[in-house]
Amino acid sequence: MSMTETATFDQSLAGNEGVRGGWTAERIILAAIFAMVLVLSLSFAAGPVAQAWADYRGGAKVSPTTKSLGASEVAAMSVDDKAQIVVEGDAAKAGNAAIPLLGLPLEQVKAFGLDAAKNETYLTALKCLTQAVYYEAAYEPLLGRRAVAQVVLNRVKHPAYPNSVCGVVYQGAERRTGCQFSFTCDGALLRGPAAAPWREAEAVALAALGGYTERSVGTATHYHADYVLPKWAFTLGKITQIGRHIFYRFGGSSGTAAAFSDRYAGLERIPALDFAALRNRALDDGTLLDGTIDPALQLVPGLTVAPDVTDRHAEADVGGRIDMTKAWRPSIPDPVATGGKLKEVLAQTSADDAPVSADPPKQIADAAIGGLDKPK
Repeated sequence: MSMTETATFDQSLAGNEGVRGGWTAERIILAAIFAMVLVLSLSFAAGPVAQAWADYRGGAKVSPTTKSLGASEVAAMSVDDKAQIVVEGDAAKAGNAAIPLLGLPLEQVKAFGLDAAKNETYLTALKCLTQAVYYEAAYEPLLGRRAVAQVVLNRVKHPAYPNSVCGVVYQGAERRTGCQFSFTCDGALLRGPAAAPWREAEAVALAALGGYTERSVGTATHYHADYVLPKWAFTLGKITQIGRHIFYRFGGSSGTAAAFSDRYAGLERIPALDFAALRNRALDDGTLLDGTIDPALQLVPGLTVAPDVTDRHAEADVGGRIDMTKAWRPSIPDPVATGGKLKEVLAQTSADDAPVSADPPKQIADAAIGGLDKPK
């Protein structure tokens, strides 16, 4: 508040009190308290804003070297860890949209170019990268699948991460939650991949290992879906959004191309996984695995759509939901053809061996009409 504004504010107080004179001790104290509150409020707001702005712009407040980030701090940046998620759903989408783009020129990491010789190391790397593309982005646009592959290979070359493809993909997979790529610890691997999307994911992985670089994400080392907002989104530089995924790079020199200096290990290994633990977590999350369904989400027998609390029907009724496991189509029956009274009269007439003419007697027609008027 300026001195002029303070004086105006002070005069309004004086007017309310019926005083038109100069400054009094009471008014000076009141103005001082008001100014102090204002300064404190601004200081509390300015800290996070300045920090966030520095993070977005890759400024001095962002750790200037990879080493200063700390391995534990980097490893904690995982969307699989629910403790890292600030908000989900539409609120997350709004929050993500409010984070500005980094606004710096995109630098590029040198192409990977792994020798495509059909040896065990190459085939293992190909499997791990294909898994990452498939389980993380199978139904994302092609550009999005390529971007996910680029993030994996960027990490291979960054000192903050393992220097092998499988090492990057399976980092943290031994944990129940908090792995770097969620599919390695949430039970998704228990579901067999669909053939066509798997072939497409493998084609993306083949190209990436062969030297293809997805330039749209530059030096990105992180991404997450737009329907979650993790804490670390505020500490990294937002590069772009492709499909449902938002991509980020480290701030400062840690996110520049020069930082991606690690040499490829040349050895690949998929760690042994505790599949029982994976199944238990999947069931805890209510995930469908190999036909196993969480009892809390049990479907109506034969129904392929889970019931919803908004459904208004009896337990034995599918409530208008189409059962896709049955070979029939919903239709409205002909009320004349199914009229109860008409059937009864016709059945009685047949039992008495009475001929039924093309033009039914009047009593039969009347019975049929009566059957329509009375609900069953």
